[in-house]
Amino acid sequence: MIPGRRNRKRTIRYDEQRYRSRHLIENAFCRLKDFRRVHTRYDKLAANCFSAVALATAVAFWL
Repeated sequence: MIPGRRNRKRTIRYDEQRYRSRHLIENAFCRLKDFRRVHTRYDKLAANCFSAVALATAVAFWL
């Protein structure tokens, strides 16, 4: 889904809409990884980890 370089001899077709959606998702993960607790995953239980992700998401995208 990533477009090729301009100087490539044979062009590769890609879907621009899917590429834009992928970019938004990558940015969201980058913002979530700003929270140390989320990207190192200190919690051992999945429920605690998911609640930390939910809390970090609320703080990151609300502000």
